[in-house]
Amino acid sequence: MSDDGKRALRVAVLGCGSVGSQVVRLLSEQRDDLAARVGAPVELVGVAVRRLDAPRDVEVPEGLLTTDAAGLVARDDVDVVVEVIGGIEPARGLILSALENGASVVTANKALLAEDGPTLFEAAAKAERDLYYEAAVAGAIPILRPLRESLAGDKVTRVLGIVNGTTNFILDKMDTSGAGFSEALQEAQDLGYAEADPTADVEGFDAAAKAAILASLAFHSRVTASDVHREGISEVTAADVASARDMGSVVKLLAICELRGDQVAARVHPAMIPRSHPLASVREAYNAVFVESEAAGQLMFYGPGAGGAPTASAVLGDLVTVARNRIAGTRGAGESAYADRAVQPMGETRTRYHVAIDVDDRAGVLAAVANAFADHDVSIQTVRQEGRGADAQLVVVSHAAPDAALSATVAQLRQMDIVREVTSVMRVEGGDE
Repeated sequence: MSDDGKRALRVAVLGCGSVGSQVVRLLSEQRDDLAARVGAPVELVGVAVRRLDAPRDVEVPEGLLTTDAAGLVARDDVDVVVEVIGGIEPARGLILSALENGASVVTANKALLAEDGPTLFEAAAKAERDLYYEAAVAGAIPILRPLRESLAGDKVTRVLGIVNGTTNFILDKMDTSGAGFSEALQEAQDLGYAEADPTADVEGFDAAAKAAILASLAFHSRVTASDVHREGISEVTAADVASARDMGSVVKLLAICELRGDQVAARVHPAMIPRSHPLASVREAYNAVFVESEAAGQLMFYGPGAGGAPTASAVLGDLVTVARNRIAGTRGAGESAYADRAVQPMGETRTRYHVAIDVDDRAGVLAAVANAFADHDVSIQTVRQEGRGADAQLVVVSHAAPDAALSATVAQLRQMDIVREVTSVMRVEGGDE
C-alpha cells in the first residue's frame, strides 16, 4: 500500500537491454508523475535477465534482478508484465503464462505478433486482460493506437510507411553522397544504426513484420509476416539511386498495406517515390507512416522509429493505459479481425515498374521493347533513351499493371536478342498511375 492507502500496481519487466533498461529508468525517474496519471503508485517488482552480472545502462534496484523469468510471470501479485526480450521463444511462452496468471501484458515484440498474434490475442481475451503493443512498430511514433482507436469510426484504405530506420539511413546516404550499398551499410554499422548481421533489416524481415501488424489493425483482418511480399535493399545500386534522382524521385524501402476491393495487399520492397511526396523528406534513421482514410483523408506520423528511450516511451504509454484499466476493472479493445479479408497475391497487386535496359543502338529497338510491354497489356508512361556508341540505354516507366504482368514483361525483355542486359528493375510508388 502507498501512504494514501492506494494499492500499488505491480510491474515485472522481461529483459534489460537497450529498451528494458530505459523502461526501468523511466519507472524510477517518473514515479510520481506515473502515479498521478495512473491513479495509483506503480511499483517495479522484478526484472528478468539472462545474466545477473551483465553490464547495464542503468542501475537496477537491489533484489529485483532475476534469471527466473518463468517464476516472475507466474507470480500472482504481478499486475502488468512488460516484455522487451524479443524473438519468438521464450517470449511467447512467458506472455501466455503471464496472461494465464492474471497479468496484463505490454510488449514491443513485432516478430512474435506478426507470426502468432492471434494466439496471444485469444489468450488475452480468455483471461480478460489487456495486450498492448504500441512499441512494436515505429518506436516512439504513436501509430497503432490511432489505427485502433482514433480512426475506429473511419475506413482506412492505405498505409504507406518507412518503418525501418537502418535501411532508411542507408538509402539516404546513397542518395545524398552517391555511395554504394556496401559503403553506406558500413557507415550505418560504424554509427550503430545497423547490427553486425544486418539481414533482418536490409532484407526486409523487420519491415515485413511491422507491415503485417499495420495491415491487421488497419483492415480488421489477420495478416501474418508470411502473408507480406518481401524484398530488401541489398540489390539497390548507386545507379538505381541516380536514375531515381534523374526522375525527380528518391528510393525508399516502403511497407505498403492497401485495400484492394475485398482483399488486403501487403508488401515491403524498395521503390522510387517523387521528391514531392511527404515520405521522400524522411531522412537518416527516422520513420514515418502515411495513412489514407475515407473521412479523415491523408495523415502522416513521423519521428524516431527505434532506440532505447524512444521505444521505452511507447512502452510506458501503454503501461499507463493498461494500469488505468486494471484500476477501473475494465480492459481495452482486443483483436479486431471481423472483416476477415483474404490477402491478395503479389502477382495480382497493381504497381508500376521502372526498368533500365541496355540495348543495341539500332533502328527498331524502341518498337521491339514497346511490343514486349504490349504483349502483356502493360502501358508505357515514359521512355528515356541515351546513346552510347554501339549501345544505348532505355529507361522505361510503366503505368500501373498487375505485378505478374510486369514481371513477365521483364522476363521477356531478358530473352530478346536486342537486349544486352536489364540493368535495373524497381517499382514506382506515389505518382500518377
